[in-house]
Amino acid sequence: MAKDNESLLTKLEEMERRYDEVERQIADAANAGNPAKLVALSKEAGKLKGLVTQFRSYRTALAGIDEAGEILRDETADEDMKALAEDEIRRLNDKSQELLEQMQNTLIMADDMSIGSVIVEIRAGTGGEEAALFARDLYNMYVKYAESRKWKVEPLDFNVTEKNGFREVIFGVKGPGVWSELGYEGGGHRVQRVPETESQGRIHTSAATVAVLPEPEELDIKIDPDDVVEHVSRSGGPGGQSVNKLSSAIRLEHTPTGIGVSMQDEKSQHKNRAKAWRVLRSRVYEHYESKKRAERDSRRRTMIGSGDRSQKIRTYNFPQNRVTDHRINLSLYSLDRIMAGDLSEMVAALKGYDREQRLKNL
Repeated sequence: MAKDNESLLTKLEEMERRYDEVERQIADAANAGNPAKLVALSKEAGKLKGLVTQFRSYRTALAGIDEAGEILRDETADEDMKALAEDEIRRLNDKSQELLEQMQNTLIMADDMSIGSVIVEIRAGTGGEEAALFARDLYNMYVKYAESRKWKVEPLDFNVTEKNGFREVIFGVKGPGVWSELGYEGGGHRVQRVPETESQGRIHTSAATVAVLPEPEELDIKIDPDDVVEHVSRSGGPGGQSVNKLSSAIRLEHTPTGIGVSMQDEKSQHKNRAKAWRVLRSRVYEHYESKKRAERDSRRRTMIGSGDRSQKIRTYNFPQNRVTDHRINLSLYSLDRIMAGDLSEMVAALKGYDREQRLKNL
């Protein structure tokens, strides 16, 4: 066994032992009538099951190779049996190598694949109204991509300009693998084009920032209500007199981190409060997770970037019909398709590069 596979197989053995232990604990929780513990354990078992199943198939393939090897070493075996044994060894060697690569790829991407809900925040940057229009275009691009992936999109908050651009838009996206694909979108996005507001035909450069936050379940993060200060006020902006007369706008402040969330999209105070708590949980979760990542990655460069909004990650050049991702030096001359929601080629390239970097650091 190659040395570089030893740590992988050791990790898989640990996961198998944990899976067996969790299965026993699930039975105990079911007998004890403990639904909260049952939900948490079932969730953990679900995350482990796929890899454990592959690992057991891998061991079965190795056992088959050993059995076929015994036939080759048996001096009394006839030539036909030995020929069959050689074929079986070749087949099982290919299968075991394929399983090993699958397990390796699954293991390094497993945490990302397990997150099925994110909150995306897009904010207009430099460029005035054109930046707000670009923020709207990015929102439409992500919505169309989500629709093509059969993900559910839930608008949470909009701040609309006079020309229907977005100063800010916050929305949730739910579906299998959503974080593993949209997680690469965090950072600064730059556009080069002739704005709708430009009468002289000159190319302008504008920018928008994107943040993609994993949306944790309440099991994943506990926020003490005593650590959150709530402010209630009247909603402003469009919506008619009824909105302004009601104290429906909610602002939450998480005192330990200083993170604040304002929500006034709904006329209902209850709905605004629920949305604000969802966004607050995601921001606080990301705050603590980013600290963990910084500590873990202080010794090395990790993956394709931090997702920090200050990091310029991509340029959209309309005159050249080109999109360039600066993290992997990839340029695609299919801007029209990408803005129409076809992000598949870009996402595949980013995932492939990310996987390579993680394998190097495994």
